[in-house]
Amino acid sequence: MPKSANQKFKILYLMKMFLETSDEQHPITVSQMIDELALYDIKAERKSIYDDIDALRVYGLDIIKVKGKTTGYFIASRDFEIPELKLLVDAVQCSKFITPKKSKELIKKLEGLASRYQAKHLHREVCLANRPKTYNESIYLNVDIIHEAISKKREIRFKYFDYSLNKRKVYRKGGDFYYTSPYGLSWDDEHYYLIAFSEKHDDFIHYRLDRMSDVEIMEEFRIPLPRGEVFNLADYSKKVFRMFGGEGTKVEMWFDKSLVNVVIDRFGKDIRINKRDDSTFTIKIEVVLSAPFYAWIFQFMDKAGIVSPEFAVEEFTESIEKILLQYNKGDINEG
Repeated sequence: MPKSANQKFKILYLMKMFLETSDEQHPITVSQMIDELALYDIKAERKSIYDDIDALRVYGLDIIKVKGKTTGYFIASRDFEIPELKLLVDAVQCSKFITPKKSKELIKKLEGLASRYQAKHLHREVCLANRPKTYNESIYLNVDIIHEAISKKREIRFKYFDYSLNKRKVYRKGGDFYYTSPYGLSWDDEHYYLIAFSEKHDDFIHYRLDRMSDVEIMEEFRIPLPRGEVFNLADYSKKVFRMFGGEGTKVEMWFDKSLVNVVIDRFGKDIRINKRDDSTFTIKIEVVLSAPFYAWIFQFMDKAGIVSPEFAVEEFTESIEKILLQYNKGDINEG
């Protein structure tokens, strides 16, 4: 009897079977392999299955043989272990910039990296999260286009919008294009930002990717940084709070010693920590003075403060006084 047209795909279907249906708790027997291959109109004998398993091992699959009442085989190690997949699933599910539709698509693909039994555990965890999400489906295309533009050192153009009170898009500049020079993409405060250099402001400016549309790469090269500067995304992100740009200022701050982990988390382990007294320490760091920076300091109440420069201390004090004044006026309660 002539072999079916699918016969030449036997080892491929066998590999698919191992990846999709086998794990340590669910080994598959040779008889099950033969029955499964028959569903694809593929005939197989036990000896040929053993040969194929040896070939798949040589190819790189970590196939383990287990003996019990019956002898079975399973994939012992994969590109991603279950704890790693759970971590990735959590990251996708909790990310605000990934839309609900794209989240489901990505998680489905991640489930495909485990056996069908392990994937059920991943799916159950997915259903636990309920986070706000962006609904701009073009953001993934925007990321790809911007990365390409940065690589080619080209300008880009795009339209930028806000949301009105009725949640409709309202394009800035009457819907005209923005033209800018991209230098980096940054993840900050649960949002994705384009970092671009503005010749007009002689500084970097930021745009939320989920508020961008119609992104295109231009033929023109991007504007080079002044004074031959080299853009370092890691250093830049340390001094900018919530993507509020501006000129960097060297600031000295004091903190209660209980906040040392918070400081290291924010500024990195390379930050120099100086003992102030038995209960406090100081650091000196270049930051962009902005409302988010002052809010970051304020959250620690009486356990942190600004030492210098004096104008930063004054700005911080004035901002607190303005808030206090609103409460003293009773504006908050007047509806």
